[in-house]
Amino acid sequence: MTKLNKDPSLTHEQKLDRLGEVAVRVGLGLQPGQELVMTASIDALPLVRRITEHAYKAGASLVTTLFSDEEATLMRYRHAPDGSFDIASGWLFDGMASAFRNGAARLAIAGENPSLLAGQDPDKVSRANRARSAAYTPAMELIVGFDINWTIASFASPAWARAVFPNETEEVAVAKLWDAIFAASRVDLVDPIAAWGEHNKALHARTKLLNDKRYSALRFVGPGTDLTVGLADDHEWEGGASMAKNGIVCNPNIPSEEVFTTPHKSRVSGHVTSTKPLSYQGTLIEDISVRFEDGRIVEANARKGSDVLSKVLDTDEGSRRLGEVALVPDSSPISASGLLFYNTLYDENAACHIALGQAYTKCIRGGDKMTQDELAARGANKSVIHIDWMIGSRHIDIDGIGHDGNVEPIMRQGEWA
Repeated sequence: MTKLNKDPSLTHEQKLDRLGEVAVRVGLGLQPGQELVMTASIDALPLVRRITEHAYKAGASLVTTLFSDEEATLMRYRHAPDGSFDIASGWLFDGMASAFRNGAARLAIAGENPSLLAGQDPDKVSRANRARSAAYTPAMELIVGFDINWTIASFASPAWARAVFPNETEEVAVAKLWDAIFAASRVDLVDPIAAWGEHNKALHARTKLLNDKRYSALRFVGPGTDLTVGLADDHEWEGGASMAKNGIVCNPNIPSEEVFTTPHKSRVSGHVTSTKPLSYQGTLIEDISVRFEDGRIVEANARKGSDVLSKVLDTDEGSRRLGEVALVPDSSPISASGLLFYNTLYDENAACHIALGQAYTKCIRGGDKMTQDELAARGANKSVIHIDWMIGSRHIDIDGIGHDGNVEPIMRQGEWA
């Protein structure tokens, strides 16, 4: 049995333990003496314990987990006074930012109910999200700036499983979702660490090709889409494992199939239609359609969740502009599963996507040494949000446009050309 073959002898508990190990060793690259700050739902406690164990085995000095509870979240919307929704725990996010400045790593466990807040007042949802985003900014800037090593993993919660497999019993749905998570995270293979090493090599080869090309823009064409995304001056493509500013190599997402870079905030034009729903802070936004002029969204619609989308776009000056563009082949393992995950961590790794809001300064050459004004001069967007949504499919063609106006195919029918 080769290292990259599946291991049929593994039990669920063994795979869960391996996921914890991959999150620590591959996702974080956690170093001896480093602290870890983790966030998770109380549903994810079994995975939290596995990650905690592997973190201490890796030499972590301290693991601190901040738990959330979906029922408690709903209680706020049902019973809290109206003014509550303009308040966020700034003291908590200041503490997280302080931990990151002092060398702590960051790990988030995703797996929330994608429709948790679907029945709640959109205005309250928007205000709560805006307050949280503003309070979280000091910590988020350290994450998106790759000052620290960080990663996101996932847990198959019952509510998420029911959304993905609505025609199954809860027990069967959870089991199927775990199978999909284990496969996408490569922990069902004989040697997951070696498999991630090979996968990262492939992603790095793709980023090298794109960086050598130095395209000035990308053009996406397909049903409901004709979008030109100008790329930031001195942009750099990234993908797979990369080194944070603290010198630690990490994989920011488990799983990860994308290569990505920074668009120019003022050079996006045309119209684009989403190809998958966006699950944002407990609200499902479906069939998004927007039009850009000079980098800014000037028209926006959605078949479902349009009120929340509208309020998201009004968050701040940068929330109507792009901070990321990412390429993912339609044949990626997550896309090939045929599943709609209603979870950005997974769905963004099944399709090409763009992100509203904050840019990754790591995707600007020398960006880690630039001031905010210098980054802005190269086209990097600034915002308190960073929200990915999917625009790729097997019906989308993508061209690279050179600085001389020469056009080359990058993707055809969703696959690398």
